Amino acid sequence: MDTKLTLNLDKEVIEKAKDYAKSQSISLSKLIESYLASLVNDKPSKEIEITPLVKSLSGVINLDEDFDYKEKYTEYLLEKYK
Repeated sequence: MDTKLTLNLDKEVIEKAKDYAKSQSISLSKLIESYLASLVNDKPSKEIEITPLVKSLSGVINLDEDFDYKEKYTEYLLEKYK
């Protein structure tokens, strides 16, 4: 159930927070709710909401089923630090 909350904050902070929320494609209310929830840890980790940015990146790269990222990363590091 949603409940209205009134806060008194510095105008400049509010404007910057609105800009940040807009850049993350979420509402300021959702941003503040997520922040407060993280402070009180009232959501089990399995219910953490995925941000729109992360959702947009999901599925961008298609890898073969047998792709071994650990092996490739090891090869990269060996080459880098030769």
